[in-house]
Amino acid sequence: MLLYHFVWTICLIFCLPALWILRRTHRNNGKVQRLVERTRERLSLGLPRVSRPGGGIWIHALSVGEVISAVPLVYALEGEFPERPVVFTVTTVTGMAVAREKLGPRVSTILTMPVDAWWCVERMIRFLRPAVFILIETDIWPGVLSRLKARGVRSILVNGRISPRTFKGYSRVPFLARRLFAPFHLCLMQSDLDRARLLRVGLDRARVVTVGNIKSDREMEPMGKEERDRWFADLALKPSDPLWVAGSTHPGEEEALFQVFKRLCPSFPRLRLVVAPRDTARAREIVKTASRLDLKALLRTEIPEAFPGSGNPPATPLTRPERDEDYHVLVLDTIGELGRIYALGKVSFVGGSLVPIGGHNLLEPASWGKVVLFGPHTRNFVAMSEALLQAGGGWRVKDEEGLYQAMKALLQDEKMLRRMGDRARGFVEDNQGALRRVVHHVKESMTHGT
Repeated sequence: MLLYHFVWTICLIFCLPALWILRRTHRNNGKVQRLVERTRERLSLGLPRVSRPGGGIWIHALSVGEVISAVPLVYALEGEFPERPVVFTVTTVTGMAVAREKLGPRVSTILTMPVDAWWCVERMIRFLRPAVFILIETDIWPGVLSRLKARGVRSILVNGRISPRTFKGYSRVPFLARRLFAPFHLCLMQSDLDRARLLRVGLDRARVVTVGNIKSDREMEPMGKEERDRWFADLALKPSDPLWVAGSTHPGEEEALFQVFKRLCPSFPRLRLVVAPRDTARAREIVKTASRLDLKALLRTEIPEAFPGSGNPPATPLTRPERDEDYHVLVLDTIGELGRIYALGKVSFVGGSLVPIGGHNLLEPASWGKVVLFGPHTRNFVAMSEALLQAGGGWRVKDEEGLYQAMKALLQDEKMLRRMGDRARGFVEDNQGALRRVVHHVKESMTHGT
């Protein structure tokens, strides 16, 4: 750790004067000032001056996916420990926006996680004075973990997963992997496969426990007819329009989706495609890709202007007249809407899987009882994808042609569509209980902590 802290110290020596110079010389440049403020937050220079009580629960999530995973855990811990404040930290700007929306009223403080430099970390820890630190899924912070352990604060990894690529790296340097995980009091893993990978690099069996995926315990507020009609009105669509919802897509996948969509349109002329890119900054680029393929595409934020009055559902939505100006593809450039829009779809597709990214979480569409299509690249969710396939709620496609054949078969067979959707929902329900197990371990750690 001495070398690690030394490298960060050198970085700080150069960073702090540069930050001061930028702040002084670009006072009228809003973009530069936002960058300066963001950097100050990452260096723990923007912490509130008011003192706060210690003994709270510190939860950290890297970005949007981890924040969403943490939501049910925050609610559960709030109920179990009402006397202890919950502090939430996030690394990315988009993750911060989602955390404020989902958790703002439920936690005492939401802060930006500082860089892992000893000085920044120490400032944060002295300010929070936590009783326990909970890290969601990934994004290991050696500096934070080592300083917390030195202060006698127990750290717990929750919803841990080890991808094949990460495991390969750990296997090459197992002694470093053991050092990396040594500060954790407990590693609560999503699956037996994730647990086995940590054990194979030499972690203590008693500290690595399989509890399941807490995303399975996320309570989805049911969508009634009124909300459903309102969503379709907001999206300028008819409730009878069959929707194909593709979430967490990456470069190389959208064009394949568009090509499949074009082949399906002659047989299903009212089919519409909703694409939610993993990086919303790519939204306009995706619209241009659709336009090159002669598809009319819109950004989600363009709907009110393109369709005035779209937010007002008619008294009889099913009799809404056809419109020549209807679009084919809607690209989400918003954050936080995909989860509800999955509920509107006939079929879902989860991206990062047709290209070698490793896939993304399949539970959200499955929770709504939607068939989940995904590609061959699911190394980040091996156990989950295989279990969903075995349950009969998922469909793995090899390539673009396979995606077309799967979509055609499902859209032509309503009974199969419903049957597979029911099995997808059943898969999620059968895997619930992880949250209760996590809360139990957190409670034990805080009760018997030193």
